Amino acid sequence: MNYDEIAKWSQIISALLFMVVLVWLWARFIQPAIIAAQQNKNKQIAEAERHRDEAKAALEALRNEIDTAKHDAQLIRQRADVQAKRESDATVSEAREAGERSLRNAQGELERARAAAREQFRDRLANEALALARKEAATRVDAGMNAKLVDRFVASLETELRNGRGGRVDG
Repeated sequence: MNYDEIAKWSQIISALLFMVVLVWLWARFIQPAIIAAQQNKNKQIAEAERHRDEAKAALEALRNEIDTAKHDAQLIRQRADVQAKRESDATVSEAREAGERSLRNAQGELERARAAAREQFRDRLANEALALARKEAATRVDAGMNAKLVDRFVASLETELRNGRGGRVDG
């Protein structure tokens, strides 16, 4: 036997054994650890993707809620504008009606005041005219003229009573 040949085969067998041990170590310990690490990483990635998708969905839902809130705010603003306009118109209308009513009342008061002033003026004028007539009558009418006027007045009353009423005069 050749020692060189044995050394060569010994080197080949030990290299093969070393390779087998390496493969066995790889298959037994390293590959499962790598696979487990890979699976953990894949789970982490999947969890991160799930969180990302949930965040995207939540973000989209929030955007939809914001859009809905903006739309609702716009509708509320429009209703508030309409209500404010309606209330403003009602207030202006009430104020106008109250003003017109006050104006009518003032016109009525003015007419009543004018009528009262006319009545007061007429009474004063009649009193002054009566006072003036009495003064004039006292200077113009003497006792003879007074008797003549009274007789004429009494005669006109008697004629009127006979013609108009057909009644009797006591006296």
